[in-house]
Amino acid sequence: MATSQVINLDPTALPDLSVPSIKPDAAQKASELLTDNDKKHHIFFNEGGFHNHITHHLLTVYALGASPSLLAKQYESDKSYQRPKPEADELVVERLRDRENWSQYLGNGKYYGDFLEFFQREIAAKGWEQVLMEYLFAQDENAKDLLLRMYGVSTSQKAEMPPGFLHPLIHLGFGIEFRQPAIIAEGLAQAAVHANWIGKLFLAVEHAAPPPSDAAPKSIVQLLDEIRADESLSTAAHWDDGNKVRDGILVRAPERMVNIARQFTADPARLAEQTAEMTAAVVYYTGAAQRPTKQIKFDFYFMHCVNCSIFFPAMFRQAWLPDAAKARLLEWKVWMDLTMYASRRSPALLLNEITDYRPRQPTADWEPLFQRAVATEDDGHTAKLVRALAHGQRISAPYEHKDAFRIKGDMWLQLGHMVMDSVEDSGERWVRSAGFDEAWTDLQPRAQL
Repeated sequence: MATSQVINLDPTALPDLSVPSIKPDAAQKASELLTDNDKKHHIFFNEGGFHNHITHHLLTVYALGASPSLLAKQYESDKSYQRPKPEADELVVERLRDRENWSQYLGNGKYYGDFLEFFQREIAAKGWEQVLMEYLFAQDENAKDLLLRMYGVSTSQKAEMPPGFLHPLIHLGFGIEFRQPAIIAEGLAQAAVHANWIGKLFLAVEHAAPPPSDAAPKSIVQLLDEIRADESLSTAAHWDDGNKVRDGILVRAPERMVNIARQFTADPARLAEQTAEMTAAVVYYTGAAQRPTKQIKFDFYFMHCVNCSIFFPAMFRQAWLPDAAKARLLEWKVWMDLTMYASRRSPALLLNEITDYRPRQPTADWEPLFQRAVATEDDGHTAKLVRALAHGQRISAPYEHKDAFRIKGDMWLQLGHMVMDSVEDSGERWVRSAGFDEAWTDLQPRAQL
């Protein structure tokens, strides 16, 4: 049985996107390894706030059919550079029972163990649904603050590599999709030690005047087009900014970013379609942001927006979650997506880079790509991206006839091939900040491939 301190995967309870069947021995091995990680490792593997991706990696390759031996191999690789989880201080854990004390501990990675112990106990006593309602979705300032941190960055992070955006939300999403209270506790504790400055944007958008009632609603891809066409916004981030959202967009063009973001609002009656639109839009700008003269590479920051998209259907299936909370989750995600595109210098989006691509190992379906992804020796980003693409194809299919969906039909599988071919290619696996010329400097010319 899955508890607040023990991961126990049920191979018959398939996640939203997986191979058709998962063997019991794989579920047992993944459960053992994930529980070991929960008990032993910090959520940051160094003082710089770089994230422990073990939970993401193992759950993803488990869903895509990894064997027990491959799960163990990936865990051994990932755990080799982790640091120990700080022991919980009983005094701090007790103080966390009073929300008035939280300001002393929020945003500080040294208290991850204390927050984890606190949330584990709360979930054991109340159930994970009630804990999420109380600490994340209640209509109060404390819950709003923790939800902002779900979308934020680790506070000790001084540079942008790797980004901290969305990691707690992704972690929470895994917990909900795979129905694991212990992973939900990890996600909440992770959020508590992240920053909340993204609230400067989100709350400004919430307080901004809505578009005129007689204005035709705009799709997300139309808003992406507007960002690229707005020179003051699309060039607001500079290459040498420490964080291109915080130090670029929110300093040099905050009003313009708010004006773009406020034009997307979530409709509780259309969440399935709007979730598919969100997914297709981030896949569009992640896949099409290529340089025709250079190797095919995917932007590392954009990729996180895609990898996060897979969890929204699972979150929105929760009957206990109010419509207003679901709408805010989606609105903040889309506002983050739009801001992320602007912060990477709004690269030109070239659909022909996808439609004209010739895979190195052509296939008619996703299974061979899943096999390549689970065997990739990284921290799980590749497998997460391939799984999110396959999921995106499934949820977008009913709406692809609409103009808001520029990724259609076989383009999804094409993108899966582009991902695998690019990470298996020479040089860096990812390009970082694809709209900047500097990001492509060390990548090989395409003609030499």
